[in-house]
Amino acid sequence: MEQTGPSLSEDFKEQAVVRIQESMDKIQGCLKELDDTMFWAIPNTNSNGVAQLLRHLQGNIGQYIISGLGGNPDLRDRPAEFDASTDADRETITSSFVEVARNAQDLIRAVPDSVLLERKRVQGFELSGLGIILHVVEHLSYHTGQIAYLTKLYRNIDLGFYRDFDLNQKNE
Repeated sequence: MEQTGPSLSEDFKEQAVVRIQESMDKIQGCLKELDDTMFWAIPNTNSNGVAQLLRHLQGNIGQYIISGLGGNPDLRDRPAEFDASTDADRETITSSFVEVARNAQDLIRAVPDSVLLERKRVQGFELSGLGIILHVVEHLSYHTGQIAYLTKLYRNIDLGFYRDFDLNQKNE
């Protein structure tokens, strides 16, 4: 049987990259709506603010994709991700998050199929390469929702993520 489209692994990797990009676009849209006070605000002692969430996402993506999947050293300092201090500026936090997410997208595209089934130990969990990618996409999406919620809470606006889509369409 002749294959006419991408392989299952190619399609999986590209879908993961697309989902990461969707989350990055949503986060960057939110960041445009937030002033510095909102960016650094921490709603309460049991929640994180946008700055902490971006640091956390950078650490998580770096540990799982860059290190776990890509084999680079694990440089994560998880406790520092939740530090409420403003020792780094907003632009540095934002650009560091974007950089690690883009590097992760590149690595996902390039990872050999054999690595997708390889078992690796990441953050104490044993996962396949597929599991590592799924974790990052899911984790990023989860925290993207938190950033969107905080933005809506602070600004009382519709973020318009789906303004260009008719979400009332039925499946064909």
